[in-house]
Amino acid sequence: MRRTTAAAPSPAGPGSPAGGHGTGTGTGTGGAGAGLRTEFPFRLPRGYVDEHGTVHRDGVMRLATARDELVPLRDDRVRENSAYLSVVLISRVVTRIGAVDDIHPGVVEDLFASDLAFLQDFYRRINAEGHTRAAVTCPSCQEEFAVDLAGGRLGES
Repeated sequence: MRRTTAAAPSPAGPGSPAGGHGTGTGTGTGGAGAGLRTEFPFRLPRGYVDEHGTVHRDGVMRLATARDELVPLRDDRVRENSAYLSVVLISRVVTRIGAVDDIHPGVVEDLFASDLAFLQDFYRRINAEGHTRAAVTCPSCQEEFAVDLAGGRLGES
């Protein structure tokens, strides 16, 4: 499958799919600047710690293909332990975490559990629901609003 890069419309504001961050990847179909968005930036809650002790938090996940969901089913590690499916699947669709762009199951295994849970939810949101926003309720005032799970600067959603 061949992909081309096109600038995705990114209106600033909390309602945009990734908080107005970065560009998307498009198929080149559609009008000027229009295209299917296939890459979504995210920020891990804790971050991946590499072998040098550097913490990497900002990354990119691409939309999954049918192959991404089928290939892990032939993996012996998945056959032995079905819970390993998410590790293999996440390693196929995350294209970068910080400066690390060789994302393989070993990298995903070394993530903190909270970061893996975040990526599993993020995967579900962009592949099944088509967005990275979640509806939440303020525990103090009970006001409902949407937050963007893709993250942003500290204190932003």
